[in-house]
Amino acid sequence: MNSIFFLVLRRMRAPLIVLIVIYAVSVLGLTLVPGVDANGQLAPPLSFFHAFYFISYTATTIGFGEIPNAFSDAQRLWVTVCIYLTVVGWSYSIVTLLALFQDKAFQNVLVVGRFARRVRHLHEPFYLVCGCGETGALVCRTLDALNIRFVVVEAREERVQELDLEDFKTDVPALAADAQAPKVLEMAGLRHAKCLGVLALTNDDNVNLAIAISTRLLNPGLTVLARAENSMTAANMASFGTHHIVNPFERFGDYLGLALKAPHTIRLMGWVTGLPGRPMSPMQRPPSGAWVVCGHGRFSQPVIRSLAGNDLQVTVITPEPAGTVVPPLRHIAGLGVCADTLIEAGVAGAVGLVAGTDNDVNNLSIAVTAKEMNPDLFVVLRQNRISNAPLFEAYDAQFTMVQSRIIAHESMATIITPLLARFLDEVRRHDDDWAAAGCARMEAQFGNETPQVWSVCLNDQEAPALTAHLRDGRAELSIMTRSFELLDDVLEAIPLMLVGGDRVSVFPAANMPLHCGDRLLFAGRGRARDSQQTLLGNANTLTYLLTGHERPGGWVWQKYGKKFEQR
Repeated sequence: MNSIFFLVLRRMRAPLIVLIVIYAVSVLGLTLVPGVDANGQLAPPLSFFHAFYFISYTATTIGFGEIPNAFSDAQRLWVTVCIYLTVVGWSYSIVTLLALFQDKAFQNVLVVGRFARRVRHLHEPFYLVCGCGETGALVCRTLDALNIRFVVVEAREERVQELDLEDFKTDVPALAADAQAPKVLEMAGLRHAKCLGVLALTNDDNVNLAIAISTRLLNPGLTVLARAENSMTAANMASFGTHHIVNPFERFGDYLGLALKAPHTIRLMGWVTGLPGRPMSPMQRPPSGAWVVCGHGRFSQPVIRSLAGNDLQVTVITPEPAGTVVPPLRHIAGLGVCADTLIEAGVAGAVGLVAGTDNDVNNLSIAVTAKEMNPDLFVVLRQNRISNAPLFEAYDAQFTMVQSRIIAHESMATIITPLLARFLDEVRRHDDDWAAAGCARMEAQFGNETPQVWSVCLNDQEAPALTAHLRDGRAELSIMTRSFELLDDVLEAIPLMLVGGDRVSVFPAANMPLHCGDRLLFAGRGRARDSQQTLLGNANTLTYLLTGHERPGGWVWQKYGKKFEQR
């Protein structure tokens, strides 16, 4: 507010000085020019008060008339001069003021001030999202769908304007500014008491690194999730304790490697990280044999390492010099969009193809050309832009890597259900047969529909009724999946993990005892989650599930009901 006030004063300084001078000269003149009385005789000039009063209503175009008597010719001549002077002065001031309103700096000050006020007045927990490109937009839509507030800082003004057109449930504070500036982060709520965490999702690794460092120094206790497409940047972030670092290329390379040797593990991870309500895609297992990889950049290198790590023959097509490709990998110079290059790489006898350039048109061209030569090819496609989704869906490759979706899914899994990241680590430690059993259980419960995933902590905030019961009694895990509508019925939910004290159990048994402070991860349908929240928070519902008897509702009935039961 002070910035706006001082900016207006600075820009309007000259017009205000001109107006003050015009008013002073005009008033002074009327106090010096003699007038006439009602009889036409010479009269003293107007007093200072009357002169100021007359100039005030005249210069503002109100115009009551001449006071207290008709003016003399000299006074009217001077008033004529004053009228033109004040018109010029006001015109100059109004034009300057209109120019100020159109000034980019002034508009920016207004926008920044309004943004800062909206952030200060937030009374709900929120996340600070830095970067609202394709990845950031996906994260924002997911947060909005989950009724979680968020604040956006985006460098491109057009993206901020597009946010205003989004059909969000709540009003989203958004600012077009450089997120790596500490003052901008502080203005966006970095030190706000309700800020839950910072998501650095820009397309620039250096900017994400600066955001992570600023958060670490200005608010060390705040959770930070940062995007890093360069391994050195990721290592730098990890060195000063960034909580979660997402490298989409390395992550996809890991997924592909797991899919080669443990396809059920990948499918189980897809069950719990997919978008709720979406159908599960069929399981795809990459074949063993010769592979052709087009591209040798940030995406292709982790993929090549995964393929070579599984003892597969890999031929790399890249315009880079042959020295950049380390033997025993075979190198072919080119882009892969020409049939001759693919023929030279041996695509006709290959089992798989990776089109991993940074150009969507080239990737589709490579895939279409290679598929004509070898219809049985297992095709892995890199999709760089979400806007090209219709083209990639029409091609229907076995694997399609969408960078923004990988980052968005992992970001949401990390910040919404932190226990899910630990569950995924546990899944990776088990063999594929164990994962196959988990997939069978998920499919039996949910069919082909991706469930919701949520976590519960047995404390007074998230489960007050069950926590109060556990202080004096005992309960097993099965109570959290029972329906209070039908005692013999169970909720459409599967416990994925229980963590408490020294206990870590994946797919825990129904008879596992519960303790205060336990953290549990569930997968289930939305109505199952709602029912579970009811029994966790309502003592009457919990008592009914435990005993089969309804508990008296009011304190009077609770007090005297026990006496009647004893009788």
